[in-house]
Amino acid sequence: MQDLFRDTVFGRLLHLTTAGKLFGHDDQAAILALGKKHHSCSVQSSTSILTLALDDRPPGKNGNKANASANTPAAHQQCPTLADPEKGRDIMLIELSPYDSHNPRNWSTVKKLFVNFQICLLTTSIYIGSAIYTAGLEDIQHDFHVSPVESLLGLTLFVLGYALGPMILAPISETPYIGHSPVYVGTLLAFALLQLPIIYAPNFGTLLAFRFITGLIGSPVLATGGATIAEMYAPRKQVYGMGVWDIATVFGPALGPLIGGFAAQNKGWKWTIWELVWLSGFCFIFLFFFLPETSSKNILYRRTLRIRALTKNRKVKCTPELEAEGMSWKEVGVAVLVRPFSLSFTEPICFVLNLYSALIYGLLYLWFESFPIVFVDIYQFSGGTEGLAFLGMLIGSFIIMVPFFYYNHRFVEPQFNENDQLRPEIRLQPAMVGAFFIPVCLFWFGWSARPSVHWIMPIIGSTFFSMGSFLLFMAVFSYLGDAYPKYVASVFAGNDLIRSVVGAAFPLFANSMYRKLGVDWASSMLGFLSIAFIPIPFVLYFYGKRIRMASKMATHDL
Repeated sequence: MQDLFRDTVFGRLLHLTTAGKLFGHDDQAAILALGKKHHSCSVQSSTSILTLALDDRPPGKNGNKANASANTPAAHQQCPTLADPEKGRDIMLIELSPYDSHNPRNWSTVKKLFVNFQICLLTTSIYIGSAIYTAGLEDIQHDFHVSPVESLLGLTLFVLGYALGPMILAPISETPYIGHSPVYVGTLLAFALLQLPIIYAPNFGTLLAFRFITGLIGSPVLATGGATIAEMYAPRKQVYGMGVWDIATVFGPALGPLIGGFAAQNKGWKWTIWELVWLSGFCFIFLFFFLPETSSKNILYRRTLRIRALTKNRKVKCTPELEAEGMSWKEVGVAVLVRPFSLSFTEPICFVLNLYSALIYGLLYLWFESFPIVFVDIYQFSGGTEGLAFLGMLIGSFIIMVPFFYYNHRFVEPQFNENDQLRPEIRLQPAMVGAFFIPVCLFWFGWSARPSVHWIMPIIGSTFFSMGSFLLFMAVFSYLGDAYPKYVASVFAGNDLIRSVVGAAFPLFANSMYRKLGVDWASSMLGFLSIAFIPIPFVLYFYGKRIRMASKMATHDL
């Protein structure tokens, strides 16, 4: 039971408030053993490297720890490794062993799946906030006496918050001093509470201000959720966890109109926000008690603090701590505010893939605004049942996930080398298929949405969009992460910024475009636009390595 709660926000707070009496760390015996062993060594160099793990012996033939129980504390430490005294520092460096049971990549499969589920729940709880708002647009227009375009600003500003929030909050969660889980849990609590000013907003300006703030506050998991999941898996297995997380990014927008539609139809627009409060509030309680820290940097930093306290040696340090101490405020500002922009606009790979991601994201939010026109105006759905039309998107994601996982297991995993590395361009193969699904969806949807054709046909067509976007986003994020391993956070922050800005702007002209051009030609115009981007993954697949080799920021290893 202690292991379940020890590393959660609840466990860490209780451990702190009880002065360590509750939820003590199970590596303390190993720390004491390490301290005794270290003091028995005579160290002449100025740098010592110490490795502490509950069990860092390599796995035996049966895949279990050789001659050891995984729960048996053990500190395996020889006398510290000698280093060059002139280049070294007067410190003792603590590192995690590859076999350390506290390393997220060594957690049990059940624990990984449980944490994966929690990140997906958090993602859904935030992402649903954009779409659930649209279910009450007519009531908002009536209550605040605003136009349809003005009412859509509540959606636009919320998504714009997605864009700007990670620029500030994501780097905070990446620091070794804080980690992911406190940021996720703390911002989620604020996200839930700040829905109340929206519900009781005295005027439209207040509603818009807090829609922006809540989008900004809830944004960290949208930018770093995939990275959080990736920290638990070896590189060749990361796509499985991230694939499930990608479903959660579709789950929220798909369920929002369904859940919010019935609430708005029967109770008014405020009940759509109340539903958001209940969902995010439940998610906060669940994560507060059960979400452990997944940042290996933070896990190692907190272990270093315990070693420093028990050995009373202030020279004990860890690499993440030294990296953080070595960064000036100017360097932090460059990393957070400048580098995402510079990479996005000076690196050809980042530029074209960010542009493609922004197009898909913008098309998604723009195309969603056509659903009331199609299913309410043409097919006479009610406000509640209109939300059922969005389930085609969700079904499409589940359909494509199975063959994608099989493809990755059968064809991609065998191509990893002995260092668990893969040539980045291989990641683009799914995008070369998914790129065709987007225009197929838009043409199918646009020309089947008419009274003479059954309503199921446009819903079937909508499944192709989620299948295409799933393959495209999985390929793009995997490729960017592999191509720019030293600047992953900045690359993803830049992608999220550009993608969300476009996604925020497109819905503003959606209704007018679909009304003037008609569903058929408006969807066709979007389809033709998506066709123009199809060559991008093909060009990068064949010429991406040459572009990487010419870049100072991209990897040259493979």
